[in-house]
Amino acid sequence: MSDTFKALLVSRDENKNQSVDIVELSEDDLMEGDVTVAVEATTVNYKDGLAITGKAPVIRRWPLVPGIDFAGTVIASDNAQWKVGDRVILNGWGVGETHHGAFAGRARVKGEWLVPLPAAMTPVDAMAVGTAGYTAMLCVMALERHGITPERGPVVVTGAAGGVGSVAVSVLSKLGYHVIASTGRPAEAGFLKELGAAEVIAREELEAPAKPLGKERWAGGIDAVGSNTLANVLSMTAYGGAVAACGLAGGMDLPGSVAPFILRGVSLLGIDSVMAPRDIRLEAWRRIEQDLDHGKLTALSTLMPFDALVNAAHDIVAGKVRGRLVIEM
Repeated sequence: MSDTFKALLVSRDENKNQSVDIVELSEDDLMEGDVTVAVEATTVNYKDGLAITGKAPVIRRWPLVPGIDFAGTVIASDNAQWKVGDRVILNGWGVGETHHGAFAGRARVKGEWLVPLPAAMTPVDAMAVGTAGYTAMLCVMALERHGITPERGPVVVTGAAGGVGSVAVSVLSKLGYHVIASTGRPAEAGFLKELGAAEVIAREELEAPAKPLGKERWAGGIDAVGSNTLANVLSMTAYGGAVAACGLAGGMDLPGSVAPFILRGVSLLGIDSVMAPRDIRLEAWRRIEQDLDHGKLTALSTLMPFDALVNAAHDIVAGKVRGRLVIEM
């Protein structure tokens, strides 16, 4: 085993100008933790794109290895829960934000941050799902808890060609939902229908300032966009429906009204993937193994080399990426 490994390191100077370099690190450079993992696969999420491009203050400790999730094999452990050879997944917990993250050949983390890699999945499979797909499943589970079943009516998915959206479309369609996919890329309509979307609508339908209440078009929704898009989705949600909100690709604001909540009993369900409790994480990955059509993972994902990370980060922030990007280490 090599004493050093390749890593992507983000730094900034005294004037807060950010730089990104591919460097060689050793295990002495890793941060505190009781489990060391050989990273076998990772992915590029929208948050990773923001970190690498500096478009948002994702990184809060400098210098830092970004990357919010990985899959790999335990190579050292002082945690009773894990032994050498265990295959594991990590999503969130501040990794890639305040703790050295996934874009390196090794990661040292707290054992409680890890969950087991499902038996039927490889590290590449898991990162084809990644935080985006895990978040999508958390959204589906939240809608189910609120009683939004296929019989209640259609479910809309915004940002449908992106990481969260594409997995959400695939899972919801397999579960029997009538999925309405919203996208700003008309050329992806065929891709979205292959994933299971029953209808594809243009992003422009949801971009204008929202009316307090619109026509009731869906029983629920999964939104990764925010801003006017989320306000419109809420205004068009049927009586007693619910929308799971998990992203801000279109903005962090919510310029809507209370009308959907007080006149239609609509619920807004907040989804946090970073600090979700372990039992919820385990259930989400169990459901991913069970309810995601793994035959569609190939269509959802693009396998890329480590050296393509920086360009991929710029592309995902620019909205040029379809589905999931997987980096094989």
